[in-house]
Amino acid sequence: MNDILKRISAVTVVPVIKINDIENAVPLAQALCRGGLPAAEVTFRAAGADEAIRRIRAAVPEMLVGAGTVLTTEQADKAIEAGAQFIVSPGFNPKVTKHVLERGVAMLPGCATPAECEGAMELGLDAVKFFPAEPAGGISMIKAMCAPYSNLHFMPTGGIKPENLDSYLSFNKILACGGTWMVKENLIVNHQFDEIERLTRQAVQTILGLRVQHVGINCTSNDEASALGDTLSMLSLPKEEQPLSYFSGSLFELMKQPGRGTHGHIALGVNHLQRAVEYLKLRGVCFDEESCQYKENGELRLIYLKGEFGGFAIHLLENEPA
Repeated sequence: MNDILKRISAVTVVPVIKINDIENAVPLAQALCRGGLPAAEVTFRAAGADEAIRRIRAAVPEMLVGAGTVLTTEQADKAIEAGAQFIVSPGFNPKVTKHVLERGVAMLPGCATPAECEGAMELGLDAVKFFPAEPAGGISMIKAMCAPYSNLHFMPTGGIKPENLDSYLSFNKILACGGTWMVKENLIVNHQFDEIERLTRQAVQTILGLRVQHVGINCTSNDEASALGDTLSMLSLPKEEQPLSYFSGSLFELMKQPGRGTHGHIALGVNHLQRAVEYLKLRGVCFDEESCQYKENGELRLIYLKGEFGGFAIHLLENEPA
């Protein structure tokens, strides 16, 4: 997978934007970045899409910008010359796909059938768009197609919304999802960029699912940790001994000897740990790679952020399925 596709995967949700008024391009991009989604697929369904891409690339360089609804090689050339970093088409057109790849640009053609997937793979692609996602069978259809095409990743677009987003992101063959709910056309037309930023932040919260799992308290000995556990049990938090600590319910971990952090640690749960780590790295969060712990199947189980926060270390782990 090339670097652009890795960046798309890290962003997790790519807003699909239609810009009718070119003057809205930059403030819209800035709102998305402030909200935490520094990426956009600018659709060629609107005239001037290439100029919108050009302005965004110049004014918001941290943003990953692609062109969508690219139907011809001429549109592809206009998009690439404007600075598009990836090209997306609604269907699989071998001529357009080959042309984009020959120009050295990442390409995500729309594929909704096995035949289209095989055509894309024949051209060397390992990721495609799945469109229209919900009408074409949704995540069930993607899972079915992944059985014979296990090396292929998908970016579903069409009918994606906060209510079904996690059902897609929980499958490891989803590259990212394309969405429009945070960039509805009326919000753009009415210059409601603060609302777009708010909806974008909500989208990020949905992606991460961030919540406190427990607080770890550093004790100096087994006896101190056990005694604190007895005290907390009076709050109806049952004490359970583990090899390195005692748990008081699910809220507190009482370390038998000092662990990470001056005072202890805070465990933050996220919906999809590896996705969250890649997204947060993209946002500038630094991790202590030496702190990684893995499950028996090789998947990441736990990782600490670098440094301390108010005397506490912070680690991420995956939320338990609902």
